[in-house]
Amino acid sequence: MARQLKGTILIAEEGINFFLAGSADDVRGFVDWLRNDARFADLAPKESWSATQPFRKMLVKVKNEIIRMNHPSIRPAEGRAPAVTPETAKRWLDQGHDDEGRPVVTLDTRNQFEVDAGTFKNTINWGITKFTEFPDAVQAHLDELQDKTVISFCTGGIRCEKAAIYMRNAGLPHVYQLEGGILKYFEEVGNDHYDGGCFVFDERRAVGADLSATGLAPDGTFPVTLPTEPTPQT
Repeated sequence: MARQLKGTILIAEEGINFFLAGSADDVRGFVDWLRNDARFADLAPKESWSATQPFRKMLVKVKNEIIRMNHPSIRPAEGRAPAVTPETAKRWLDQGHDDEGRPVVTLDTRNQFEVDAGTFKNTINWGITKFTEFPDAVQAHLDELQDKTVISFCTGGIRCEKAAIYMRNAGLPHVYQLEGGILKYFEEVGNDHYDGGCFVFDERRAVGADLSATGLAPDGTFPVTLPTEPTPQT
């Protein structure tokens, strides 16, 4: 039976990424169907809720990269970047250093328009306009990151994993990705050390720490409908 889902599915040699919305049965049924494939058996999606269907159609794309970086040597499927859980990230930020006493900084790997909707307090933001600019930004700031523990983060954990691998390869030994990105951080520890919402690529525009649509981003540019009746998404 066809599932009444809308959203985006991106397929590349490096993996699959999807952001879908529909009824709880349809969304979770699709995830269960994917888990029947051994390659996706441990799939752990993130769910949020919306009063209305935030996508207009179903879009499936085959791409060279899920998120284009133009560095084919960065292949997460061949070895993931070291990661920290949201709980560990929060603990390090609470104490101001990692478990070895090294200063901890967060690094936003997203585009500036996403950062404008909300980000971690005192984060490093290089103001990039597209992810292909990230490697050059790293090279320009290598020295200032050398003696710090860097937590790279993004929306859901794709860009920040590639970013962490690139930075490790560039000679920064203490770089970690935030496991599951901002959305998993919200889900597991709330908005401690975070200001604003998280930009999402659907008609909600931004979600808050409870993973529901926020009324406005901090700069007032992203009006969305507040949820009343839930529509599950993943």
